[in-house]
Amino acid sequence: MAWLLFPHVLCVSAPQCCSYSKFLGIAFLGIGLWAWNEKKSSQAPALLLWTCLLNNLSTTHRLSPIEVFIHVWHKFACQSLKQLWTKFSVFLGIIFFLELTAGVLAFVFKDWIKDQLYFFINNNIRAYRDDIDLQNLIDFTQEYWQCCGAFGADDWNLNIYFNCTDSNASRERCGVPFSCCTKDPAEDVINTQCGYDARQKPEVDQQIVIYTKGCVPQFEKWLQDNLTIVAGIFIGIALLQIFGICLAQNLVSDIEAVRASW
Repeated sequence: MAWLLFPHVLCVSAPQCCSYSKFLGIAFLGIGLWAWNEKKSSQAPALLLWTCLLNNLSTTHRLSPIEVFIHVWHKFACQSLKQLWTKFSVFLGIIFFLELTAGVLAFVFKDWIKDQLYFFINNNIRAYRDDIDLQNLIDFTQEYWQCCGAFGADDWNLNIYFNCTDSNASRERCGVPFSCCTKDPAEDVINTQCGYDARQKPEVDQQIVIYTKGCVPQFEKWLQDNLTIVAGIFIGIALLQIFGICLAQNLVSDIEAVRASW
C-alpha cells in the first residue's frame, strides 16, 4: 500500500524516484482514462466539463493535462524519506481515527443509519435502468442476499418500469427484476423474464417465485450471523494500521538518529 501512495520507498536515488513517479503517474492516468472511456456515454457531461477545465489550464499555463497530472504526482512523490514516512504515519493515523469514529457513530445512531440505508436503496431502485453499473450492483446484491427491494418487493413500485399504476404501459408492470427471482438449480440459463407480473399474484404464490424479504433485514441478519467474522476483520485491519503507524514512526526515529550521527 505504501508504495502506491508514496513511491519513494522503492527509490535508491532522487532521479530514480522521479522517473518512477512519472511512470506511475502515466500508468494511473491511463487506467483512469480507460475506465472513463468505458462509461463515456453516461458520463458525457462530466467528461466535457473536465475537458474544458483542463484545456483552459493548458491554454493559460501552456501545460498539457498529462503534464499537469504528472507534475502534481511528481511533486508529491519525490520527497525526503523523513517527510515520506511522517506523512504516511499521519495518513494512517487519520484513517484509523475516522474508522474508529465511524464505528462508534454507527453503533450509537444505528436506527438513523438503517433509515439512510433504506432511502439509499430506494433511490437506487428509482434509477435502476439509468446506469448499467448501478443495475448490476443491485442485481448482485439481491441475488447474494436473496432479497428484493429495501424492505420488500413492493419497493419496486418506486421504479417507473415496475410500478403497478394503470398508466404504466411497460411489460414489466407489477413485476420485479430477475435478480429477485428464486433460483432453480436445474436451470443453466438465467430467465430474465421470471419476475414479470410477480407482484400481481397472491403473497403465498409470490414466495414461490420471488424473494419477498427486503435487503435491509437480510443484511442485518447476515451481520448477526457473522458478527465474529466481521469483528475479527475490523480488528485485524485496525492492528495492521497501528503496526504501520508504529513502524513509520520507528523509521523516522532511525533516520533522525542517523542524521544526528553525521
